[in-house]
Amino acid sequence: MSELAERRRRGRPRKERGAASTRSAIVRAAAEEFTERGYEAASLRAVARRAGVDSALVHHYFEDKADLFAATLEAPIRPDRVLTVLLAAPRQQVGETLVRYLLTQLEDERAAGRIVLILRTALSSGPGTRMLREFLTREVFARLAALTHTDDAELRADLAAAQIAGLLMTRYVLKLEPIASAGPDELARRVGPVIQWHLFGDVDGGDIDGGHGPGE
Repeated sequence: MSELAERRRRGRPRKERGAASTRSAIVRAAAEEFTERGYEAASLRAVARRAGVDSALVHHYFEDKADLFAATLEAPIRPDRVLTVLLAAPRQQVGETLVRYLLTQLEDERAAGRIVLILRTALSSGPGTRMLREFLTREVFARLAALTHTDDAELRADLAAAQIAGLLMTRYVLKLEPIASAGPDELARRVGPVIQWHLFGDVDGGDIDGGHGPGE
């Protein structure tokens, strides 16, 4: 058997364990790993050991660590994939694009209900708060802030993440009016520029690098 064929064979679910139960076992193991070690320190190899499967089997079901983490949360939105949407937008519109995209996705009642559970879990659990913060910071805001090539990129990422978390908490958990009933476009217009400034604004005024697109 060739090496490639062997990898493919190892990456398939074993017949003695159904695909659904195998995936569930991996998700449960991942939840334990993320809770104990946080998002940054957790590894797919360690998850595989906990689940009692080959690491290739984890990759069979999940694209990467971010994909697996989102599965453990049953997240209605993949925050790391939001990055693709943002990078396609003009740099000067990233803040508004981010707010509008998130709130539009959460217009669905089930999605909004799930995000409420995630936020409440994060607030009630020290480990849950840490792993969610690490995920958001690493997969979204750190990558955006790094585009500025400034020494305070980490602070920029944290401030932007805090702004988004506060908006979601106020709108979906606290349901504070009129924020709870305001439309996505209205909130994007008002909150977007704040996030834009945290990510790309010059503390002395203006925009870093002249406001070019994120990919430029």
